[in-house]
Amino acid sequence: MKWHNPDTLMWLLALLPLLLVTGLLLKRRLKLLDRMAEEGLWPTLLPGLSPQRQRTMNFIRVVALALAIVALARPQWGFQWEEVKQRGLSIIVALDTSKSMLAQDIKPNRLQQAKWGVRDLVKELEGDRIGIVAFAGDAFLQCPATIDYAAFLMMLEDIYAGIVPVGGTDLYRALEESIESFEKAEETQSDKVIVLISDGEGHTGDPMALLPKLKEEKIRVFTIGVGTKEGTPIQTSDGWIKNKEGNVISSALNEKTLERIAFETGGFYVRSAPGDFGLERVYQQGIAELQREDREARMSKSWTERFQWFAGAALLLLVLEAAIRPVKWKGARK
Repeated sequence: MKWHNPDTLMWLLALLPLLLVTGLLLKRRLKLLDRMAEEGLWPTLLPGLSPQRQRTMNFIRVVALALAIVALARPQWGFQWEEVKQRGLSIIVALDTSKSMLAQDIKPNRLQQAKWGVRDLVKELEGDRIGIVAFAGDAFLQCPATIDYAAFLMMLEDIYAGIVPVGGTDLYRALEESIESFEKAEETQSDKVIVLISDGEGHTGDPMALLPKLKEEKIRVFTIGVGTKEGTPIQTSDGWIKNKEGNVISSALNEKTLERIAFETGGFYVRSAPGDFGLERVYQQGIAELQREDREARMSKSWTERFQWFAGAALLLLVLEAAIRPVKWKGARK
């Protein structure tokens, strides 16, 4: 036996206090009646009153609620073996983490908007493997391509501006590390995609030198330009970033490099905008159109859902509770 949503069962712990509270409220109600009138007058004043009936109804409600919680936890027992073929692409998100990504021309800043956009991209994936490369003046593989989306999102949340100790922006190293991540994973048959997210302000390295390698490996690069062409000053927790002369540095979007990388590799470029980061378009108009490979088939357990029994029992108890009629008072407190 297993549970699909085991955390839901924690709500069962709240049912005992609920049962106690309803019992105490009924007891308090009887004490108030004692103050209002003698017990012998209760059948005349409240002919339908029955403490036993109230206790029974409260108990039925709590049990029905317990069964509903168990149903929501989706108990499963009994299974059969099924052959499952995984199909999917291999996607590497190369995310710029340089200090220029702290610019606030896109609120709250470029990097945070990028992380939100990647999170929305993950919701679109169905069996595609996804990993992430963080880069600035250097690059490293933050998360290898995986279908464990929960683990990927945890690694994504750990990314911050400055996670790469080398400052600047090196698009060459971002692409090189992304290509190497495919090679390390021995991804030779599946379609490979790099989603490069940056403001395009390259300071070192020539990403165009990697175009032959990208074409040879048949890796498509889709690029997202983050920021505005007008540019904006960069503010950190320590204040505005300044150059050696003490002047405040502004960061502007450089689209030419990003556009060429995407065009040369069979992808396309999207400029992000408030309310539309661009990754949804990249997926729907680009990634979703690519052919998925059939990965190695494997046998998987298909568990049988049993929540219907608990949901049905809860509904039956509620019907029973509603059908209980007032019990004629017999003059004695039960």
